[in-house]
Amino acid sequence: MLRKRTLIVVAACGFALGGILRADEPAPIGPVTLANVVAPAANAPDEPLAAEFSLERAKHFLDSAALNWQKQHDCMTCHTNYLFLLARPALGAGDEAHRAVRQYAEELVTRRWKEKGPRWDAEVVMTALVLASNDLATGGKLHPTTAEALARMWTVQHADGGFEWITCDWPPFENDHEFGATMAALAVSLAPEGYAQTPAAVAGIAKLNSYLANTPMPTLHHRLMLLWADTYRPGWLAPGERQSLLDQLLALQHDDGGWSSASLGDWPRADGSPQDTKSSDGYATGLAIYLARRADVPADDQRLAGGVRWLKTHQRASGRWFTRSLHKDSRHFLTHAGSNMAILALSACDALR
Repeated sequence: MLRKRTLIVVAACGFALGGILRADEPAPIGPVTLANVVAPAANAPDEPLAAEFSLERAKHFLDSAALNWQKQHDCMTCHTNYLFLLARPALGAGDEAHRAVRQYAEELVTRRWKEKGPRWDAEVVMTALVLASNDLATGGKLHPTTAEALARMWTVQHADGGFEWITCDWPPFENDHEFGATMAALAVSLAPEGYAQTPAAVAGIAKLNSYLANTPMPTLHHRLMLLWADTYRPGWLAPGERQSLLDQLLALQHDDGGWSSASLGDWPRADGSPQDTKSSDGYATGLAIYLARRADVPADDQRLAGGVRWLKTHQRASGRWFTRSLHKDSRHFLTHAGSNMAILALSACDALR
């Protein structure tokens, strides 16, 4: 059954590298809805850079990518609409695009899981996480559906404290089981109104802590996910580990101000070619800035200011931030994740304008 599920994800998850050009902005854009959504053009490394930073184009791309994925694939995935619910409140929660994706996530819990069951355990954990994060960002109240999703999360936790995950060789999200544990830690840490102190959460956290103590995280990326969780609920990291991880991350900054996703792990590419650790990209740059801010690094720190400059000068004409796939040069869906992380980073630095 797991093999069947993995094949479904691989089918959903795949241009030649070229030079970067600048271009005039395209025609004006308007609100995106399920009724009018048009699939964004494919994620291409040679898409021209925007003439200037545009928040509206970023919003348009994120809304289009998330709604189109929902409409065309009838599912949620880490790189697109799950991360959308983490980042989109920074751009306003009242738009139809945000409401539609939030509603879809809720209906996984209230309808699909009751009628057909979850597609895989990862869907349970990620849905609980993004609903909890979305609750925190849009009023700070734990929604009943979020509480239901969190309760379901603990039912799929293994006896050793870990979680079954999708492993279809699409790093950093769908590559190993350890990532699932970090997402569960983040979910319970973000959940508002003291959820982590409830009996179910306390029991789940104890098992999760045991798993983490006995299972070294395979990449810096996954350890950074625990740093993220630790900034909301301290205790996932040992004393001094937060600063050590932050130092490692900041040391990976390039001279142009950005970071490279390939520097956050040692994932092999499908064709055996080396990863590109020299080129900065949206996902790693956004993640580094956002986590540094969560760890109380000031927004005017020269390293973060350099990262913000990189983001504002490397947005593409469509509004996205290109991030090369860590697996193979086909669809580069990590660009969707990178564009959401860029918004989180800019928001954390009060730099959305």
